[in-house]
Amino acid sequence: MKKVWITLGIIVALLVVFLMMGPFYIVHEGYQAVVTRFGQIVNTRTQAGLYMRIPVIDIVTTYPKLILSLDGDSQRIPTKENQFIIVDTTSRWRISDPGMFYQSFKTLEAAYSRLSDIIDSATRTVITQNRLAEVVRSSNIINERTASTPLVVMDDAETAQIDALVNVSTESEPVTKGRRELSDEMAAEARTMIAEYGIELIDIVPRQIKYSDELTESVYNRMIKERNQVAQAYRSLGEAKKADWLGKLEKDKLSIQSEAYRKAEEAKGQADAEASKIYAEAYEKDPEFYAFWKSMESYKATLPRFDATYSTNMDYFKYLYAADGQY
Repeated sequence: MKKVWITLGIIVALLVVFLMMGPFYIVHEGYQAVVTRFGQIVNTRTQAGLYMRIPVIDIVTTYPKLILSLDGDSQRIPTKENQFIIVDTTSRWRISDPGMFYQSFKTLEAAYSRLSDIIDSATRTVITQNRLAEVVRSSNIINERTASTPLVVMDDAETAQIDALVNVSTESEPVTKGRRELSDEMAAEARTMIAEYGIELIDIVPRQIKYSDELTESVYNRMIKERNQVAQAYRSLGEAKKADWLGKLEKDKLSIQSEAYRKAEEAKGQADAEASKIYAEAYEKDPEFYAFWKSMESYKATLPRFDATYSTNMDYFKYLYAADGQY
C-alpha cells in the first residue's frame, strides 16, 4: 500500500513538473503562431485556441493577424522632368503566411526594415517614370470651369483681347493617370519583391508630397509672374472700357444739354410771343397808358444808376418833368 502511495506521489510530482514546464500555449484572437523545434518549423496556428507543445523543445513565436501600418521615410525623388520633390508614404500590410514570414524575418523589426526598403524603392521607381502633374494631382477637375456666376462677364471679343494680352496659359497640365493610379503602380511594384516573404501588401499611399526648397521658390516665382500678367491684362481691359464709358458719358451729357437748351429756347420763344401778344392787345386798348407804363418801368431800371442828371429837357423825361405836371 505504501508503494502505491509513493508511485501516485511520483506521478503527481511528474505531472506538476510537466505542467510547470508549459506543455500548453494559447493563441489569442487576432494573433497567429509558429512552432519550431530545433530551429525547424513543425506547426503553424492561424486560429485562436489552446494548443499543446513539447515543453522546452518546442518554441512558440506569435505574430499579429491584424492589418499593420508602415510609415516610410521622406525621400527626395526626381520626377520625369528632373524636378525634385519630397515624398512621404504610408502603407498597410499583414502577415498572410506565418511560416514563410518566420523563415524570412523571424521578427517584426526585421520585416519593418526590409519592407521599408522595398516600398521606398518602388516609390522611387514609379515617380521617376512620371511627370510632376501625375504625382501631385488625381484628376483634371482644376481645368473644368463650371462656375455659374463668373466674377467677370466678358463677350467673345473681350475674351480674345485677354488671351492676346496674356502670354501664359491659365490651364493646368492635364493628367492621364493621377496620383491614385500611381499609388496602385507602387503597390504592384512592391508586391513583386515581397511575394516570397509571406506578406500581403494592401496599398501604398503618398501621405505627403511637397516641393523641394529650390523647386518651391521656382514654382512660386512662376505663379506670381503668371498671375501678375493676368492681372495686368484685366487692368488694361478695364482701363480701355473705362475710357469707352467716359467717352459715351460725355457724349450723352452733351446730347442732353443740347436737347435741354433747344427746349428752353423753344419755351422762351413761346413765352416772348405770348408776351408780345399780350402787350399788343394792351396797347390797342389804351396806347397812352401803355406808353406811360413802359416809361415807368424804364425809369425804375435806369434812374438808380444815374449819378447826376444835367438836363431834363428831353423826351425821355416827359412823364416826370412836364411844365404843367402832366404830359
